[in-house]
Parts: sequence; structure tokens; C-alpha cells
Amino acid sequence: MRPSTVRRAAAALAVTALTLTALPAKADPVKPPRLSAAAITSALNEDVSIPGTTWMTRPDGTVEVSYDSTVTGSKLTSLTGVTKKLGEGVVLTKLPGKLTTRISGGSAIYGGNVKCSAGFNVSRRGIYYLLTAGHCGAEAATWYNNSAKTSRLGSRHHFSFPGNDYSLIVYRTDIPRPGGSVNLYNGRSQDISRAVNPNLGKYVYRAGGTTGLQHGTVTGLNVTVNYPEGRVTGMIRSSVCSEPGDSGGPLFYRQYAYGLLSGGSGDCSSGGVSYFQPVVEALTRYGVAVY
Repeated sequence: MRPSTVRRAAAALAVTALTLTALPAKADPVKPPRLSAAAITSALNEDVSIPGTTWMTRPDGTVEVSYDSTVTGSKLTSLTGVTKKLGEGVVLTKLPGKLTTRISGGSAIYGGNVKCSAGFNVSRRGIYYLLTAGHCGAEAATWYNNSAKTSRLGSRHHFSFPGNDYSLIVYRTDIPRPGGSVNLYNGRSQDISRAVNPNLGKYVYRAGGTTGLQHGTVTGLNVTVNYPEGRVTGMIRSSVCSEPGDSGGPLFYRQYAYGLLSGGSGDCSSGGVSYFQPVVEALTRYGVAVY
């Protein structure tokens, strides 16, 4: 090759190298900002009403969306389609069994065709009432102490369900003053003197007519639950198990009242998740107090 040809080839290579060097580096794709828990919850409230689903905000700011065994096929596709659009701020988990209210099975109080559990005894201006689950109160106007319905307990004064899940039963005026304690199902009882909202991680007990005394911890606050009957909000989630007939039963620790059993999934043999109506909200709504 002649010297002039070599010089031209070298110059061409230099121009090519300069051109390649001058090309801008390809930028990494920019991730969209993570949505806030409030924005995610708002979207879920708007776009998801599938029975068997729940959601709550975790301490780390992510939103945990849970679904039960009935959410399959097109329902699951619809749910995951929404959660994927909401980005990495959503964590999807599966619940054990089927999410239901707990109004059937053995229990302490009976009304209509259902059986539930007594919650907390409360009072207002010398009148005594019983707090229980709203979905129980929705089923019957008159409540009894026994399954034969020969011993009348009282009458439904008010109920709220869905949306909330609490009900107020007014005791008969001719019965003795009801006690302010909770049955521990071991021959003893626990006096209840205060109602407060629990913190995450709080150790708690639940009493119910079907499964007696059970324990666990609070695992979520301000939880949204979609039952087949409708949505309830502001619930307490716990690791305490429950079964049909336990509805309305009290969530407590020592002298502190926390909530009323609303529903759950799983059972007390294999384990499960339960949801509770905060009792402070119900007390405020009805203007009553534990004693």
C-alpha cells in the first residue's frame, strides 16, 4: 500500500473513532416515582370491590393487598392488573381459606337464624347495652341467651353494616345489672374498664362462643375488608384465629377493650387471620361507655 493510501485509511479510522466518541451515552430508563400509600389506597378504593380482598398500609409505607381462595380466574386477573399499575408500593399476599363474617355455628347469643358472640357490656345514663358485630345486628331484632330462644336477652337498638361493623342491643329492664367483664372460658373472667385503640404488634386475646379464648398479635390497622356482603373500613387485623359463631366477640388485653370480631379467614386448627371493628369508634358513635 502506498504511503498516501495508508494516510487516508488512518484518517478515516480517526474520524470514525471521533464520531463514536461524540455519540451521547444511552441513558438508563427512569423509574416512575413510587406512589404514596394514600394514593394507592385511594386507587384501590375506587377500582377494587372484589369480595375476598383486603388492604392495609404497612409500617414501611407499602400497601399490602391480600386475597382469599375465592379470588381466582378473571377476579385474580383483574386484581393483579390493578396492583401492577400501582407499582412497587404494593405487596400482594394470599389469605388462608375464605374470608367471611362469622355469624354461624355455636355462640353465646341467638337471634333470627344466626348465632353470634357477646362483645362488651356498656352503659349510658343508667341504661345497659351489649355491643356486638353489626352484621349480627342486621340479622335479628330480638336476641336470646339460649338456642331454644326461651330466655330473651334484649332488643336491637341500632346497627351499622357494611361500612362499619357494630351493633347495640339494649338489655331487658327487668334483668339484673349486666357485668362488665369478659368470659375467659376457664371458669374466670376479666374485668374491662377502659377502651383504647391498640398499637401494631400488641399482644391480644379474643373470646368467642365457638372457639373460646384465643390469642395473637395486632398485625394491621385501618384495614379495608371486602366481604361478600359489602366493604368495611378502618378494621384491626390480627393473627388471632376465629371461626363461625365467634362474630361480635371481644378483642382485649387485661382491662383494655380493643375491638369486636368482624370476620376472618382460615380456622383455629390450621391458623388464620381475623378482623375487628375498633370498639372506640362504636362507643363514640352510640355515646356509651364500658364499665
